[in-house]
Amino acid sequence: MQYFNLNDGNRIPKLGFGTYKLNGSTGVAAIQSALLNGYRLLDSAVNYENEGAVGKAIRDSSIPRDQIFVTSKLPGRHQTYKEAINQIQESLYSSGLEYFDLYLIHWPNPKEDHYLEAWQAMIDAQKFGLIRSIGVSNFEPEYTDRLIKETGVTPAINPIELHPYCSNKKNREYDDSHNIITEAWSPLQRGGEAFKEEVIKKFAQKYDKSPAQIILRWETQLNVIPIPKATSYAHQLSNLDIFNFKLTEDEVKQIINLDKPDGRKFDPHEHEEF
Repeated sequence: MQYFNLNDGNRIPKLGFGTYKLNGSTGVAAIQSALLNGYRLLDSAVNYENEGAVGKAIRDSSIPRDQIFVTSKLPGRHQTYKEAINQIQESLYSSGLEYFDLYLIHWPNPKEDHYLEAWQAMIDAQKFGLIRSIGVSNFEPEYTDRLIKETGVTPAINPIELHPYCSNKKNREYDDSHNIITEAWSPLQRGGEAFKEEVIKKFAQKYDKSPAQIILRWETQLNVIPIPKATSYAHQLSNLDIFNFKLTEDEVKQIINLDKPDGRKFDPHEHEEF
């Protein structure tokens, strides 16, 4: 596994494992399989209702805790300061872990306008030792600017919707300029429509890789961390096998050119989750 250095001195794997909808014993089994196959970044959230499954998979694995990077996310319904502090503690109790490597504000929910409170709570939780790194998720530049201006603390990470139909250039460039690592959720564009693009298929044939591997490699070359989910053993291994080839700069641009005006499904200015 290769790693990115974060702006707070910690480091994070360049490829993660998404756990959305991996719940109960089948979820534990899929997460354990991912750990055995070499994944070291597990991405969870309060709203995924599987922090317990993630913690169980970690405890039952033979991998030392300090070698696993665990992320969870604060839901919109708990963004006031006191509720955020309580929820971070509850997340740890649910997972059975002593700390999270990364905790994120799941969505900014700007109409509610509590994300600044949530950010201050996370800054304090980091000081308490509950969280190693803190970040945001689905944040537009103006929201992140406000956090930095009001608190002086820059997020380490910002996961955003990013795939071949939505390369999210504005957010990527903003994050890069502020030394914030961008993550990609829905990195393979749910539904797999992008797999059928001629340019993707051409590169897959050239490099003897699958369309999914081409897309994941493209994202890592954008200095983005993709977080794919895969329940099958074969797909888990395949998604990891992307660091033994490299797309040319022109090929990276060709995939960026697949952007569609309506490629982004969720607008953080409007979409809210609680």
